Amino acid sequence: MKKTMENNRLKKIDKEYKTKRDLKHDGYSDNLEPVMSLDLGKVKTVDDLVRGMSNTAFGGRNLGEATDVLEAMVRDKNCFVVLTLSGAMTVAKMGLLVCEMIERGMVHAVVSTGALMTHGMVEGFGMTHFKHGEQMNDEYLYKCGYNRVYDTLELEKNLDDLELIVFEVFKSLDHKKIYSSQEILNEVGKYLKKTIGDQRAILKSAYEKSVPVYIPAFTDSEFFLDIGIFNRRRKLEKKPILQTSEYLDLEHFTELIKKQKKIGIFTIGGGVPRNWAQQVTCYLDLIGKRVGTGGKFLRYSYGVRICPEPVHWGGLSGCTYSEGVSWGKMVPPEEGGKFAEVFCDATIAWPLILKAVMERLDKK
Repeated sequence: MKKTMENNRLKKIDKEYKTKRDLKHDGYSDNLEPVMSLDLGKVKTVDDLVRGMSNTAFGGRNLGEATDVLEAMVRDKNCFVVLTLSGAMTVAKMGLLVCEMIERGMVHAVVSTGALMTHGMVEGFGMTHFKHGEQMNDEYLYKCGYNRVYDTLELEKNLDDLELIVFEVFKSLDHKKIYSSQEILNEVGKYLKKTIGDQRAILKSAYEKSVPVYIPAFTDSEFFLDIGIFNRRRKLEKKPILQTSEYLDLEHFTELIKKQKKIGIFTIGGGVPRNWAQQVTCYLDLIGKRVGTGGKFLRYSYGVRICPEPVHWGGLSGCTYSEGVSWGKMVPPEEGGKFAEVFCDATIAWPLILKAVMERLDKK
């Protein structure tokens, strides 16, 4: 009796297993995309490599998908693209990538840290950064006038020489007027165009292409310290000082974004530039709700972020586009929003993504 019951139980289990096995899906029936091995033998271009990586997994797939989103963003004629920059990207010699994006019309406004633009001016005026020699400790570097940024050096002499150059720009400004960072940087770009010839520089490219560059935390940079020194000297000479206002930047950027049908964002790092650029959508919404006129409901339709900061620390630089949806900053993917995030050092991922898109755009 017991044996018969056990046999019946085993038959029942076997039948259930066969039924479940027969119901197992094959992936294709659910429209799932297969992953494929990366065949370097078939790779002839950077675009080939990135397309192959997009069919793999982990960071490689993220990078490939980010390339597709950037391509879609820059090909969308109705999309106004904002580039936000943080980290030491110009010291890290990524400045010409910014020039490339501006000159090719891939971005229409830039939001940056002040330090990044300062080191970019050093580069733009033809001065040099150097690799850090590990045999040199930080106390020795200080005595020699070398400022270390991880594995690269900014010379104090570079910053001293830059101060003398930008003073010429500051002297030419109307000291009865209050300036935004965007207006001052535009004047530096104009000065670069007159003085450096064919050499490329971020602010020169921005000036030539009428791309506004904003530094939201303007006082947090060597460049603003130059303004501070300039103003202290002006006071001693009993002359009017150079006045600035971050509010003017906010309003200029807000009115610019308000005019757009669709907006996209390409972010290196995070911090103030990324959040400042994103919060304009909230500001426009609040203007409409709390002021009653002058607002607009507009969210970012595209976004690509390259940043190694993990989400679980809870900091601003790790916050995802999904989190941005909850704030009303991003169009949800189910409503057509296209976003990609690459958790990687930007000096690795950014050149690959950008070069792949350039190759796609250059194809006839």
